[in-house]
Amino acid sequence: MFVHLRIQIPKYPVAKIINISEAASLAIHSMALIAKTPEMLNVNEIAELTHASRNHLAKVMQALVKNDFLSSIRGPHGGFALANDPSNISLLDVYEAIDGKYHEHYCGIEEGKCPFTTCVYGPLVGKFTSEFYDYLKNKKLSEIL
Repeated sequence: MFVHLRIQIPKYPVAKIINISEAASLAIHSMALIAKTPEMLNVNEIAELTHASRNHLAKVMQALVKNDFLSSIRGPHGGFALANDPSNISLLDVYEAIDGKYHEHYCGIEEGKCPFTTCVYGPLVGKFTSEFYDYLKNKKLSEIL
């Protein structure tokens, strides 16, 4: 006789090794392009260089201007320029301007949402997540140009 055991796995975000949205990735790439290009770049040029949707990129660029990472000039010769020295901007600063506070550690165990008492992935996910956080925190925009 078979006993059918039905286990319902709780739905919660599991710690990710690298958790970076398309918007945050576009923000970092756009900032690097603007920093390394002597002339101003506009949304169309950046979208072409990054192979991104112009509309999505425009929203990312607006957020970067709003958060004082970029300044913008309108018009036919306008575009974007860095508002600060690239050696004073960490990749984490840019990431958090787009995606919000980086959560270095998140696991359902901590909130009682996981059926286990130790992580089934061992310490690797936390280690990789921590290393990625440290990279973003310590890497300056000027270092990736």
